Amino acid sequence: MSLAAILVFVLYSLLVAWLLPRRWRSWALLAGSVLAVYWLQPSTPVRGLDFWLPTTSLALTVFVWAVTQSGRIGDRRLTLVAAGIVVGLVLILGLSRYAGPLCCLTPTSPPALWRIILFLALAGLAASLPCRFLRHDRFWPAASIVLILGLFVMVKTEPLALAASGWLRSLSGQSTELASALDLPWLGFSYLAFRLLHVLRDFQAGRLPAYTLSEFVTYGIFFPAYTAGPIDRSQHFIGELQRVASPGQDADSVQRAEDTIAGAWRILLGVFKKFVLADSLALIALNPVNAEQTTSTLWMWALLYAYALRIYFDFAGYTDIALGLARLLGIRLPENFERPYLKTNLTAFWNSWHITLAQWFRAYFFNPLTRALRTRPQKLPAWLVILVGQFTTMLLIGLWHGVTWNFAIWGGWHGLGLFVHNRWSGWIRPRLAGVENRTRLGRFLQVAGWFATFNYVTLGWVWFALPTPGLALDVFQKLGGF
Repeated sequence: MSLAAILVFVLYSLLVAWLLPRRWRSWALLAGSVLAVYWLQPSTPVRGLDFWLPTTSLALTVFVWAVTQSGRIGDRRLTLVAAGIVVGLVLILGLSRYAGPLCCLTPTSPPALWRIILFLALAGLAASLPCRFLRHDRFWPAASIVLILGLFVMVKTEPLALAASGWLRSLSGQSTELASALDLPWLGFSYLAFRLLHVLRDFQAGRLPAYTLSEFVTYGIFFPAYTAGPIDRSQHFIGELQRVASPGQDADSVQRAEDTIAGAWRILLGVFKKFVLADSLALIALNPVNAEQTTSTLWMWALLYAYALRIYFDFAGYTDIALGLARLLGIRLPENFERPYLKTNLTAFWNSWHITLAQWFRAYFFNPLTRALRTRPQKLPAWLVILVGQFTTMLLIGLWHGVTWNFAIWGGWHGLGLFVHNRWSGWIRPRLAGVENRTRLGRFLQVAGWFATFNYVTLGWVWFALPTPGLALDVFQKLGGF
């Protein structure tokens, strides 16, 4: 998200919050989010793909709404209005190819209008299937989960992304020899996929409330959080949306002023973190080029520490901007960072780094997995249950960033670290029962814990920052002075 985009979103948020009546706010957020998905999507060498990727995001979101809400549609007029807004905006964006100098919101000219109409017709037909066939069956939620996971794996796995790029190039009449795994920059899909998977799993568990189509689409593609999170739960976000858009709950100007000041301050803080600190640190942070060129042990440590700070300020900065934009609208998104580099153990670090992602995996993978292992007829040792649960959870978090060996090793690095900390804390806690009364010793242990945690996390970034295990091992050798 560029500074220009942030400024546009700030102005739009202020317009919605201060000038629009509450009954129009949810519609304005729906329309603004739809347009933002296309505007933020980066260009791609595959012809028309910068239009089709956000359109597919919208189609997936509507389809999941149909799967989870088909038997609970309330006011059908509101559903038709929401569908009309989404379809109408997509068609207007498609027509912009004929607007001459005013074209286009997307990076390149949209595809031919008949192709867009055909795609929308097929998407509408697909969304109608759960409403008409096997409405109460378990097939549609399970099929939706498989579809989303399949798309996620395809985008994150280089050979599959390369094959998909070649196929898409052949459809558009382009040379398949130029295909690249980088041709599929599907902006925001990682976060959208996890939001949709959360909804589907909650629906299967019978704990998903009824949502209108407008509320659900806004939740999936909410423009402040679409590109960098956080991964909010639908129950929380839509509750916030209903609160700020309810005509019967009109807030006074004092509350709106408080939200505006708090949101503006958070945005300024995020801009400083991202565009001043993170972008400055990026000039010297560890990367594949300087990892090969640097021979000095001292400089290699400097590059690594710069990377550790850079990745935090970059991600936390974008999160601050997202939370600030939402706050301008009166919506409070969940926090995603809580001073993670100041924590004194690895468990506390992961409770404060990318909090919503960690909570997602805890709720939908770690807890079900460990519960299943504990209830097996053949009892497993408690330590083995913890090891399997923590290692596989962190392995999946690593692969969430990309299906590569380095991301897998990074996940395993943290999985093993969490297990070792779990065993160590269980052993040492009763032996340090009186330390709190010995101030100096307690402070020393806290500082030692912070130092060990920070450096363990920092060394783990070597795997995250570099593309191959071989290059990462070379960096470790240089860090050790070998």
